[in-house]
Amino acid sequence: MKGIRRLADHLDISIGTVSRALNGRPDVNAETRKRVLEAAAKFGYVPNQSGRSLRQGTTNAVGFMIELNPETASNDPFFLGVFDGVQSVLQRHGLDLIILPCPTSEDPLPYLQRFVMRRSVDAMIISATQRIDPRIEVLQKAGLPFLTLGRSSSGKGYAWIDLDFEGVVTEAIDRLVADGHRRIAMTLPRNEINLGYVCHAAYRAALKRHRVPYDGDLVLRAGWSEQGGYEVADRLMRLAEPPTAVLLVYEMMAIGLYQRLHELGLTPGRDLAVVAFQDRANIRMLSPPITAFHLSLHDLGVGVGEAVLAQMPAYAETYPLGLVQKRWPLTLPAGDADFAAPARKGRAAAE
Repeated sequence: MKGIRRLADHLDISIGTVSRALNGRPDVNAETRKRVLEAAAKFGYVPNQSGRSLRQGTTNAVGFMIELNPETASNDPFFLGVFDGVQSVLQRHGLDLIILPCPTSEDPLPYLQRFVMRRSVDAMIISATQRIDPRIEVLQKAGLPFLTLGRSSSGKGYAWIDLDFEGVVTEAIDRLVADGHRRIAMTLPRNEINLGYVCHAAYRAALKRHRVPYDGDLVLRAGWSEQGGYEVADRLMRLAEPPTAVLLVYEMMAIGLYQRLHELGLTPGRDLAVVAFQDRANIRMLSPPITAFHLSLHDLGVGVGEAVLAQMPAYAETYPLGLVQKRWPLTLPAGDADFAAPARKGRAAAE
């Protein structure tokens, strides 16, 4: 208390105001908070976080659980961009973002349960939601505020933000059908992640709306990697009636797909229309330029950060969003890889 009292005396404001400013509480104006933080830095004041947590029953931290994927861990910028956006929101209130990477060798459920039992964080964000995800029930029973990045069939009445996969698939199919395509392939993840079910349902619905027959041979489950894209191209181009277009659920697959098409003497955008779900730096050097949906990862992170704070009683008044359940939109600019001529004879070219 001596340290905080010294700050209060120096600034000629109350101890309570100093404490609220140091804790990032929204009822302290920005100028006062700035004065307090500058004085704390000047006097070398460091709050006793352990004591504060015991007194307040809080940790001033939000956990973000991700599941490590050996296929994409070394080249996937998705979460780095989202983390940046989330942290930009949390820092307004002196909160920290704690990244909780679940290794591939561990079951995600007990991994999460450990942090919930320890009350290591004040709220939790979980990703890679499964179609049936028991983590949601664990968080609801524990009464820990949380938000899922992705939806699930499990649980009811919980906050989530998910990419608008239905909108992505629908817009891509609409564009491809308008260009004359009727043989449109779709890639899906191999695991039980819920986005695979969402995308598959949207794909079937979009084809039905356009009166295009559904062909199970055109729906391929593959790894979310360059190798997965390579295998997809090889399998599709060796069908008796190859597709004229393909939707890639993960953009890294485009690298392998382009490689295999070139090996078969085919050109993306001419012999096979290609649309990827997200436009990221790691595929922008492909030739011809990939056609892909655009998403600001930072803006998505800001949305996630504000939505999770809205679920926390201490910040609900500052972020009066209520129970957030939102599909985050993506946009599809014109590209060079989605105009393949549907009349080509793919089997002859592949052979």
